[in-house]
Amino acid sequence: MNPMSYDVIVIGAGPVGENVADRVVRGGLTAAIVERELVGGECSYWACMPTKALLRSAAALRAVRNLPGASQAVTGDLDPAAVLRRRDDFASHWKDDGQAAWLASAGITLHRGHGRITADRVVEVTGADETVTTLTARHAVVVATGTAALLPDLPGLREAAPWTSREAAAAATVPARLAIIGGGVVAGEMATAFSGLGSAVTVLARDGILPAAEPFAGERVTAALREAGVSVRLGAEVTAVRRDGGAVRLTLTDGEVVEADEVLVAIGRVPNTADLGLETVGRTPGDWLEVDETLRVRGVDWLYAAGDVNRRVLLTHQGKYQARAVGDVIVARAGGAEVEDGPWGKHAATADERAVPQVVFTEPEVASVGLTAAAAERAGLTVRVVDYDLGAVAGAKLHADGYQGHARMVVDEQRRVIVGVTFVGPDVAELLHAATVAIVGEVPIDRLWHAVPAYPTVSEVWLRLLEAYGRP
Repeated sequence: MNPMSYDVIVIGAGPVGENVADRVVRGGLTAAIVERELVGGECSYWACMPTKALLRSAAALRAVRNLPGASQAVTGDLDPAAVLRRRDDFASHWKDDGQAAWLASAGITLHRGHGRITADRVVEVTGADETVTTLTARHAVVVATGTAALLPDLPGLREAAPWTSREAAAAATVPARLAIIGGGVVAGEMATAFSGLGSAVTVLARDGILPAAEPFAGERVTAALREAGVSVRLGAEVTAVRRDGGAVRLTLTDGEVVEADEVLVAIGRVPNTADLGLETVGRTPGDWLEVDETLRVRGVDWLYAAGDVNRRVLLTHQGKYQARAVGDVIVARAGGAEVEDGPWGKHAATADERAVPQVVFTEPEVASVGLTAAAAERAGLTVRVVDYDLGAVAGAKLHADGYQGHARMVVDEQRRVIVGVTFVGPDVAELLHAATVAIVGEVPIDRLWHAVPAYPTVSEVWLRLLEAYGRP
């Protein structure tokens, strides 16, 4: 056998690519994975893990300070240097030896370098020394290259050396003043993190804070950021950026100038497809890859795209979910087995459209799954919205003095099933999976009455939501 020929070639060794390769190997095929940076990808080194490490220490300190009896034990402030050291550990000090070793143990061949499609089922890998290796795939090529931060075309922005999510996650020091352009998840989390670490943070949120979430979520996070000393400028739009010596000056549409030591741009993502050879398969370099329900690129029977690069859902856990479906369907097609691509089928990524869970690790946390009330109405559903004060639940009162939170349940009245849930409050992330199971399982409201929450826990909010909905 030609050692440069494999059943499947995966371009991109982040969590999505790793899971695709692992799945096809477990299914009896051979797999090679191509990576130009670090095995483990964005999530391991510049996103999920290091950013949550930046956030956790301040969140724990806030929790203790809100609990009488424990708060008296707190005698000092947060140690930013210790937080950064812990973050470094979670990012494996930006070394991928452990993850590369896992690939080898799983029977996956790693090719380091830049992968580019040059013909049907052919990928050329250019190494750091410019050596080119040609790989051929017998069954499939999978693009799992993810996304990069979008930098808008603002005068002076690139010359000002702005931070993106990468620089923020890997910052060696805490800037005295940090300006953030944007109001989405990255902006909200990094405003929370760096404020907790001691930065004077200004958020310039043209479209508001967490605009895609339920409105009450953004309102509560905005209020909490302001209470923490963050300057949140709703509706503010930047027209120009200039770095003058060490300071960055951002000019707003009304002529006001905001000064900071660093500026973080967090307004969106673009696909990492600019130099993948997409023109070979009739696609435009730099475009998102449109896929069918089994994540196969439309019109190309051997090419798949999984994770952020297909724009379905830009979340690591959802990308890994897609990866499992992709790996399994490639194995099925290679062996001539039946493809189960109907809704909720083994080879379909149905949850991408109906049950996407997400936690925003701001203060307070925002945990949601499924549709917002507005999205459900846009989808043409007959909607009933049920709200409940999370702070009124007995378990929440025990959790912390002055616990404040909110829960919303969105019900499709025709089917009498839940299609969306949002929780806002301290540590609500752990409430989310029950909501996800209810939505994926399409559990009827009448049956949910028999799912009795333990007392006294915050999960009792489920009973309160059902009581507010009313029993027939």
